[in-house]
Amino acid sequence: MRTWRALGWGGCFVVLLGLAVPWFLWRSDTLVAGLPVWLWWHIAWMGVTALAFGAFARRDWGLFVTGERQ
Repeated sequence: MRTWRALGWGGCFVVLLGLAVPWFLWRSDTLVAGLPVWLWWHIAWMGVTALAFGAFARRDWGLFVTGERQ
């Protein structure tokens, strides 16, 4: 069970890391509410990352730190 949770969180963090830089928006000059769309991407990304880290901290903090196997 612990291994599956570790794999799940690892996958979640890899996806978040991969989406940190919006490479697909680099040449976009689209504005939304007066701000570039890539800025809105970063605002949303920071919110999703904060939620994911909060869930990780509440549920499985120490999962990758301790060497214990269950």
